[in-house]
Amino acid sequence: MSSRLTPGDSSAPGTVLIIDDDISVREALDSLFRSVGLKTRAFVSTDEFLQSELPTTPCCLVLDVRLPGISGLDFQTHLGETNVSLPIVFMTGHGDIPMSVRAIKAGALDFLTKPFRDQDMLDAVAGAIALDRRRRETEEEIAAPREVFETLTPRERDVMILLAKGLLNKQVAAQLGLSEITVKIHRGRLMKKIGAYTLADIIKMADLLQLRDAPLSGVESGG
Repeated sequence: MSSRLTPGDSSAPGTVLIIDDDISVREALDSLFRSVGLKTRAFVSTDEFLQSELPTTPCCLVLDVRLPGISGLDFQTHLGETNVSLPIVFMTGHGDIPMSVRAIKAGALDFLTKPFRDQDMLDAVAGAIALDRRRRETEEEIAAPREVFETLTPRERDVMILLAKGLLNKQVAAQLGLSEITVKIHRGRLMKKIGAYTLADIIKMADLLQLRDAPLSGVESGG
């Protein structure tokens, strides 16, 4: 399974990914979600899920806590460690407060105890898919600027990051161990590459890419 979700069509209908080893639960959820126009894909185990490709449209994961092999909570941790950003709605027939707290702290959207009301599940899934839809829209918005930023040299990136923090040319020069003239040259080159005409344009792009707190490249001074 790919560790990165492709933005795809963020306006497409949502897909609910279901992992539960109980066939009656999988079928019931499949019927429930399809009744409101959602697409579904059901899996009997996390292994089966990992062998599949994730949808390229907004989706969420409805995950049983107790599964053969790896638990749902441990699987949540695994997804986070492999950079799979997927909203999760947990369900369990044996829930307790520490378990639910752990799931929510790790980023789960909801934690439902079986038997749950159909509407509670639908509400949880609607919120999860809406969250994934917004994430994908944001990724689509920043995809092109990110590609442009990647064309900058390490030094040009450093200059852009520091300018976005509000530093003047001479302050950027002091922090990077460069002359002010060299900083101006880097600034001019990076502005040309990113299509910026003013400092405000640099700051706008930096904010879009969340560069204000980005680390500097650490390249040696003199270039």
